[in-house]
Amino acid sequence: MAVVAKRRWRTVLILRRLLMCAIGIIALMALLSVHVQEVTKLPAEASYKLPSQHEIGYQKLSRERSWLEEFAPPHLLKPPLTAHKLDGATGSLDSDKLWKPPPNRDYVPCTEPSSSYTTPLESRGYLLVHANGGLNQMRAGICDMVAVARLINATLVIPELDKRSLWQDSSNFSDVFDEYHFINSLVGDVKIIKKLPKELATATRAVKHFRSWSGVDYYEEEIAKMWDEYQVIRAAKSDSRLANNNLPPDIQKLRCRACYEALRFAPQIERMGKLLVDRMRSYGRYIALHLRFEKDMLAFSGCTHDLSPEEAEELKGIRENTTWWKVKEIDPIEQRSKGYCPLTPNEVGIFLSALGFPSSIPIYIAAGEIYGGESRMADLQTRYPIFMSKEKLASAEELEPFINHASQMAALDYIVSVESDIFIPTYSGNMARAVEGHRRFLGHRKTISPDRQDIYCYRKSLVRLFDKIKGGTMKEGKNLSYRVNDLHRRRQGSPRKRKGPLSGTKGTDRFRSEEAFYVNPLPDCLCQKESPHSNISLIIK
Repeated sequence: MAVVAKRRWRTVLILRRLLMCAIGIIALMALLSVHVQEVTKLPAEASYKLPSQHEIGYQKLSRERSWLEEFAPPHLLKPPLTAHKLDGATGSLDSDKLWKPPPNRDYVPCTEPSSSYTTPLESRGYLLVHANGGLNQMRAGICDMVAVARLINATLVIPELDKRSLWQDSSNFSDVFDEYHFINSLVGDVKIIKKLPKELATATRAVKHFRSWSGVDYYEEEIAKMWDEYQVIRAAKSDSRLANNNLPPDIQKLRCRACYEALRFAPQIERMGKLLVDRMRSYGRYIALHLRFEKDMLAFSGCTHDLSPEEAEELKGIRENTTWWKVKEIDPIEQRSKGYCPLTPNEVGIFLSALGFPSSIPIYIAAGEIYGGESRMADLQTRYPIFMSKEKLASAEELEPFINHASQMAALDYIVSVESDIFIPTYSGNMARAVEGHRRFLGHRKTISPDRQDIYCYRKSLVRLFDKIKGGTMKEGKNLSYRVNDLHRRRQGSPRKRKGPLSGTKGTDRFRSEEAFYVNPLPDCLCQKESPHSNISLIIK
């Protein structure tokens, strides 16, 4: 009996082991089956697909996690939203349509000189330049002075930047721009040196205020004659000293080479600017909003809409005490009704919502200190909580080299604005015009311009809509969205020729009414590709 019982027990053990093995095999087969099914759902190229630009940007941001944890405000400690989350528009317009750039119509940069263009002739003297104004006013002036030096056969001395203006910036040329690149890029156009030769340090200089918006004849005849008496000519100002139109094609192309190729920012500014762009890109496609609502801008323009009586009085006092501002008495209601005022932060929020942009889009604010601070920005930030600036994207230590230099800080905003998916200026100032022109040159990147200086009727229409909303006679919704979109449909930076003077204007008013050269370098520096069936590769339109 004992032997039989032992055999039965051994049989039970064997059967139990076989059963366990069978269960294990069945479980393994089930797992393999699920894995194969999931793999077959993937596209064929998935196994070797490279990471997208957004994924690479996110990987870069991950490597900077220590920066985020140590320096960033609390809202930046959250992982950035992926692009597909940001693109989920809740408005009436399709997301892709919102971000889609205007048709470029095959325009490409064409800045090469003509076959008759020669290397610089023998220099007749030295041109000193005081570049006046803020960053973008100085940029345009410096590029114009390159062309002027060519016209009068001068050796250009590296320009002196404005240190006496409202911004009180002590930066030198090499602090803001890449001096070496500037000199060497233009070696075939103009001779440029860093300093005036020592033997001429005490030489008599002709200090001259070049006439505004002057043409070739003025420089080749009136200014060039001064070489007969002087070896050194000093341009007291550089802004708007060269005509926008009716200049030789090679001079116009030289202006573009100077502005878009030679005059790049100093390496440390370029590096910081690209880092800010990478950090914005980690949030997906973004809008750069040039929000002109700083104290000095409002004081200069006399715009007081949505301000308290005390704030309006403060701005009036600033205007009266700023000696170089000529106009002192300004009617703020008339200014706004004519469209001469920037959009307020509250109006910007209404405008973006009416265009169809969802609250999930990232916005980079390119601006100085907003008058009224956080309280004035509250409504806009409630609508669009992913609201970034260089101060939010970078640590205090990273910004420390630039923080006390207005031109260098403005250069960072310039870089992030030029590289944005959409640029929206709320006022047609120097930066707005410079960025718009640069984006046109780079392929007509989308720029929505509700505040263009030459479309006052459009802004008057916006003013009426905003006033109706404030007065309660109109609500935000489909009707407002339709009207705003209809108004801006052709104001997105699409290719067009630069606008000439307004009809009936004369003298300086005629030149002042023209669209500035650096706002729109077409037709001078942008050429349209010919159809592939033609033997000619490019034609100038």
